[in-house]
Amino acid sequence: MSAGAAQADAAPTPPDLFPQDAASYLLMSDGRLLAARAPDRPLPIASLAKIMTALLAVESGSAPDRPVRVSAGAAQETGTRLGLRRGERLRFEDLLAAMLIGSANDACHALADAVAGSPARFVARMNERARDLRLGHTHFSNPCGHDTPANRSTARELAALALVAMQQPRIRVLVGEAHVELHSLDEPPRRFAFDNKNALIGRYAGAAGVKSGTTPAAGKCLVALAQREPHWALLVLLNAAERWWTAVAMLDAAFAAAQGSP
Repeated sequence: MSAGAAQADAAPTPPDLFPQDAASYLLMSDGRLLAARAPDRPLPIASLAKIMTALLAVESGSAPDRPVRVSAGAAQETGTRLGLRRGERLRFEDLLAAMLIGSANDACHALADAVAGSPARFVARMNERARDLRLGHTHFSNPCGHDTPANRSTARELAALALVAMQQPRIRVLVGEAHVELHSLDEPPRRFAFDNKNALIGRYAGAAGVKSGTTPAAGKCLVALAQREPHWALLVLLNAAERWWTAVAMLDAAFAAAQGSP
């Protein structure tokens, strides 16, 4: 599985085999573009933005056991959250797990604080990294994926970003976990338990990641990676009303195509 496999801007757009299933999608089979619909159309991406947040968190070099104190801003985050309290301390890796697996916005905010000192400074790094990766249609306005006109990407560029992120072992392991339990570093410690928001994990054969997300503007979104050796499939769905059934049908089609290839 190569990160460069998704950089197919010069290649012709493949057929739209699932025209009614999403505002935009891209389906890859063993690195080959199999099907797509408006793959270069910039759209809101909801919590798929957290893929970039996770990549920067890991690339920052912060040790997994680094204690992180939750700021007032992180504790006040809206949307999906772990329920963190101001002043509470957690391991860096546990915040990463809560963000990637539970899609917790308070954990996401705390990571941005820990890496860059503030979400605003972290967002500047997100956009710089997008430029480094030549993701010309991708722009972030916050680390967590809250709806704003400036928080957007394309199916093609999200596929490329996901393949880069999945080269990081820490991310690859976490996004494949179906359930996680963790504790704060305080006395007495608080316990947190949550399931993976990606409903394919533990339910779809070979599902290995990556991230789901939902907001009013973005609709239901998903980046799904599945591996059935020696084959792999990658799917990006943006604004897909029946996200999980659609993902199963598309991934099945990708594996069927791979098995039928010479």
